[in-house]
Amino acid sequence: MTKSALQIARAAYQPKLPKALKGAVIAKEGEATQSVADQEAIKALFPNTYGMPLIQFVEGNAVEYPAIKVGVILSGGQAPGGHNVISGLFDGIKKLNKDSKLYGFILGPGGLVDHNYMELTSDIIDEYRNTGGFDIIGSGRTKLEKEEQFEKGLEIIKELGINALVIIGGDDSNTNACVLAEYYAAKKCGVQVIGCPKTIDGDLKNEMIETSFGFDTACKTYSEMIGNIQRDCNSSRKYWHFIKLMGRSASHIALECALQTQPNLCIVSEEVEANNMSLDDVVTYIAQAVANRAVEGNNYGTVLIPEGLIEFIPAMKKLIAELNDFLAHNAAEFAMVKKSQQREYIISKLSKENADIYASLPEGVARQLTLDRDPHGNVQVSLIETEKLLSDMVAVKLAQWKEEGKYVGKFAAQHHFFGYEGRCAAPSNFDADYCYSLGYTASMLIANGKTGYMSSVRNTTAPAEEWIAGGVPITMMMNMERRHGEMKPVIQKALVKLDGAPFKAFAANREEWALKTSYVYPGPIQYFGPTEVCDEPTKTLQLEQAK
Repeated sequence: MTKSALQIARAAYQPKLPKALKGAVIAKEGEATQSVADQEAIKALFPNTYGMPLIQFVEGNAVEYPAIKVGVILSGGQAPGGHNVISGLFDGIKKLNKDSKLYGFILGPGGLVDHNYMELTSDIIDEYRNTGGFDIIGSGRTKLEKEEQFEKGLEIIKELGINALVIIGGDDSNTNACVLAEYYAAKKCGVQVIGCPKTIDGDLKNEMIETSFGFDTACKTYSEMIGNIQRDCNSSRKYWHFIKLMGRSASHIALECALQTQPNLCIVSEEVEANNMSLDDVVTYIAQAVANRAVEGNNYGTVLIPEGLIEFIPAMKKLIAELNDFLAHNAAEFAMVKKSQQREYIISKLSKENADIYASLPEGVARQLTLDRDPHGNVQVSLIETEKLLSDMVAVKLAQWKEEGKYVGKFAAQHHFFGYEGRCAAPSNFDADYCYSLGYTASMLIANGKTGYMSSVRNTTAPAEEWIAGGVPITMMMNMERRHGEMKPVIQKALVKLDGAPFKAFAANREEWALKTSYVYPGPIQYFGPTEVCDEPTKTLQLEQAK
């Protein structure tokens, strides 16, 4: 395998660890916990793993541990730093006992069910330290939720003599980890299950999980590209750039990138929903900013748009719900309608309110709403080119305003979607350190006999030496939500808080950014150099922790 100069240099980087994890540790138990909501329902579903105490690791006396065997799974979408979670886990179990072994299940949870695995030896681990991606064992999206899957997994766990399983994933994957931990605890299988918080979207966080890993690197990667576009935009001075960013369920990425780059506009889905804005309200908001800059002679700018925006517009949400319902029951009839008549057919079948909204959409978007369904029959929101939808509708509104004498400029748009570009970037120093600490913490939770816990590393705006490592019961983060028509226990998603410090800092500056050209150009991620450049956490973390 040929390595780049950066890969060779990064292989030598030794991630920083919290002081408490550097020597022998003991687990200090804190308060008993309860779920964030629906306590009785969650307690009934998880009698063996509910109400467990918070754990903090502190320095202790050296203890001899027997060799253990651990399985590890990468679950769901990739996030920078996954390889370092595995490296930290490997180094942690080897420090406990040099004869400990680590097995990686191939291509996600499906590898456990299908008995597809490999032993991860030091030679393999060393190839992947401080690198991006999940390619050491691959990832997958198989959900672990059925009894036959748990039993099939248990066969290979017993065959290999595995004591504990570490699942590295987002909120759904860690929900599955919790269900698995409960199942194995109820059956007294002697198999521990530990989770690690991963998602670039940043929506897996709470008071004990300050940030999900990969968010730092992905936002720095996107911000570099946004900064480059803004430099181009400010050089040619003739385009409005509409930039869609990952984040279907929450707008953390868009908000963080706005704080880093100071674009002219950033739409925050949670605010759109809270203010009950219509699609036309959003379009008018953007068009007004374009018109205001045109008065100053500036016919250019940047707009950041979260991927999931459409689902947060209350009226669009209602339209999509009615469309999903109608097409689920009338798919065969709809398939018989001529392509040229499909739009009119749909308009004739919807309620007046939704028919009007559907009729106002550009042809291409209307088609995407009716044709592209997921296996559950729902519209695939990520396929809707929201950035083009908004720029098309802004263009129409500006043309109308021009006729009315309300707009004097020229409008030309460029479109971008930054998604996959950030998911497998080489982890920033922050993510390299944070992920290594999460993996190492998982090994200590296993050594202390814990199950149903998620690795927790806090105080992350301080130097790594001062980070606080421990564990949080996964049941503490759960509530009941309706999924596919029935109530299910799931980890509560963290949305952007409109009364939180990051959003307030953005809101305090956005009017000035909208009118003036206040762009910041962050440049590429720095791995070598002064600590204030290389180890800086996200603006979100700094503002949340007021540091």
